[in-house]
Amino acid sequence: MSERKQPEEMRTVEAIEPERYEAFAPPSYHFDLERRDFLKVVGGGIGVFLVMGEPAAALAQESGRPQFRFRMPPLPKNVGAWLHIAPNGAVTVFTGKVEVGQNIRTSLAQQVAEELKVAVDAISMVMGDTARTPFDMGTFGSRTTPTMGPQLRRVGATAREILIGLAAERWNADKKTLVAENGAVRDPATGKTLGYGELATGQTLAKTIISTDPLEPPADWTVAGKPLAKVGAVEFVTGRHRYPSDIVVPGLHYGKVLRPAAFGATLETLDASAAKAMPGVTVVHDGNFVGVVAPTLEEAEKALGLLKATWKTAPQISNAELFAYLKQNVLPESEAEEDRLRHETGSVESGMADAPKKFEATYTVEYIAHAPLEPRAAVAVWQGGKVTAWTGTQRPFAVRDALADTFHLAKDDARVLMPDMGSGYGGKHTPECAIEAARLSRGAGKPVKLIWTREEEFTWAYFRPAGVIDVRAGLGADGKLVAWEMHNYNSGPSAVMTPYDVPNQRISFHPTKYPLRQGSYRALAATANHFARESAMSELAHMAGADQLEFRLKHLSDERLKAVFLAAAKKFGWPRAKTAPGQGFGIGGGIEKGGRVAACAEVAVDEKSGEVKVTHVVVAFECGAIVNQDGLNNQVSGAQVMGLGGALFEAIEFADGKILNPMFSKYRVPRFKDLPEIEVVLVDRVDRPPAGAGETPICGLAPAIANAIFDATGTRLRAMPLAPHGLKKADPTPPAPRAAAEPA
Repeated sequence: MSERKQPEEMRTVEAIEPERYEAFAPPSYHFDLERRDFLKVVGGGIGVFLVMGEPAAALAQESGRPQFRFRMPPLPKNVGAWLHIAPNGAVTVFTGKVEVGQNIRTSLAQQVAEELKVAVDAISMVMGDTARTPFDMGTFGSRTTPTMGPQLRRVGATAREILIGLAAERWNADKKTLVAENGAVRDPATGKTLGYGELATGQTLAKTIISTDPLEPPADWTVAGKPLAKVGAVEFVTGRHRYPSDIVVPGLHYGKVLRPAAFGATLETLDASAAKAMPGVTVVHDGNFVGVVAPTLEEAEKALGLLKATWKTAPQISNAELFAYLKQNVLPESEAEEDRLRHETGSVESGMADAPKKFEATYTVEYIAHAPLEPRAAVAVWQGGKVTAWTGTQRPFAVRDALADTFHLAKDDARVLMPDMGSGYGGKHTPECAIEAARLSRGAGKPVKLIWTREEEFTWAYFRPAGVIDVRAGLGADGKLVAWEMHNYNSGPSAVMTPYDVPNQRISFHPTKYPLRQGSYRALAATANHFARESAMSELAHMAGADQLEFRLKHLSDERLKAVFLAAAKKFGWPRAKTAPGQGFGIGGGIEKGGRVAACAEVAVDEKSGEVKVTHVVVAFECGAIVNQDGLNNQVSGAQVMGLGGALFEAIEFADGKILNPMFSKYRVPRFKDLPEIEVVLVDRVDRPPAGAGETPICGLAPAIANAIFDATGTRLRAMPLAPHGLKKADPTPPAPRAAAEPA
């Protein structure tokens, strides 16, 4: 992908991967301005206007594909924009990053505490409030730890030096002889101490943040790098924490939105007379948007049920056509040049021609849902022509900008607050719920809460992209890879590059048209690409007559990846002898977001029912220096539970523009009975800067399970989910162009 030159102050700070389709999609709504609102915006008289999109985001091409360009404003260089010290010594830290269950509130506080030399419980984190925190592109891509962590460490270190300087001035001492500890500055020579609160009173922390790194090395950490319980854990487990869906403001009313009959449907007629006749009910109709507002949720639901609408729909494809559709709808290069990825070294043709053993297979992944604990929710309040919204989002500033654009406001006239929400998994980047609540609130003239139902969340959110991945490889006479070719259609290029040593390679990502709304999901396309590559590696090991682990190690020069494979294998006891019928063992791993992961899985396949049970998982993970061992262990363990669903069960069923399984009774996620014994091995590399851990740990599990199923049964499964109904009852529909399950 090419990179267009930009002025330094406008260059992208955080990378945007192409499969973040949702970040570049056109607006969900275009509201018609009422005349009085139009005049407020432009004044009287005659004008000619060119309607343009947000200049900070890429504009969609005519094909509907985006160009992946973000322009970021420079971050504040003043310490005071990031940190405040109260007279009582309390420290408030401001960041646009948000807490969605990954425990960064704790780990970021630890890093500030490490550099500032205060206790963690002296720090309060203000996160994701667009009126109080510096701009942030969003909480995604496992970027919080490697980008915001160092930023706040520098802030803490700079503030510490300011405070030491203030103490030196008071005591007329050499600042080099003073030390900061426990929220105070001490003079070892005299024993004098001054608390941070006393030093900061009446002062402004206006010093420029240090640009160099005189920071505490991870090997010397005393606060960061240590296990620490989740900040605010008591509030979460006792129910005192208010999630976005719990927010209440004075005069609150409740909203519901009339959803179309199918994706892409157009409203033809609306009879809202019965709903309008209900006392206290307001019907808001703006273009294709229809909603109701009522004093109670029950009344809002009743009013919604009284709306009579007709919709114009068009035929659309179903699951059975999905993979053929993707392969047949690759976008021309002229329409998607910025999106695609190409990598080629050596000559695949020559390598394949000389290879005595040749391999070719197709792997597929279905659309799956994020299924967050808390569906989308928002509370919107208008006052004095300004709007405030509380909502669950991973991108508060993007939601703020969308509100401003939608309602023709200055950005400072829209404020978004993000209470720590009930999970996101990459699925809460878009602003539609906040925009809907704001439109209902403006129409009713009252504060409005809108909470999506579980069915709405399953249907109208975006999905993890489906994909088709073709792999071709050749083995030399010595059992080593001489050629590797991999093509990903639609799901994305994250982790598409192989970490294995192969002299001849061709690797490509091919953007396609796609039938469902799709976008970010935990680890993006890395789950799909690891599944295909690591399944193929075990297939090649079998073809070469080699052990799965040894075959990988023979092709690895990345010592960090070697280390996690060996750590997982040691804990798992690889290789292991089978002790029961239907037992199998598999391995998978790789590199993503600066981390290294390896997973070993044990499965038990019931010979009569075909049921697949994952009984034991060991996952080794390394992401540089560990900031919080407890938090990281939870992240890695949770990733295995989530990955289990995508590997075995989860798939969105759709036809004619409708989701057919928009509820947990029909959409299978892991249950307690499905969970294996999970063991986590954390490899702490204090010699390396910390990397993120939100995504990479999920990547090794699916191929490890697929490889274990083959080891148990001799049946090779190449489609995720692997066994939603058990092996003997599996859907026989093959992916294009090769069957999903074939005998070895």
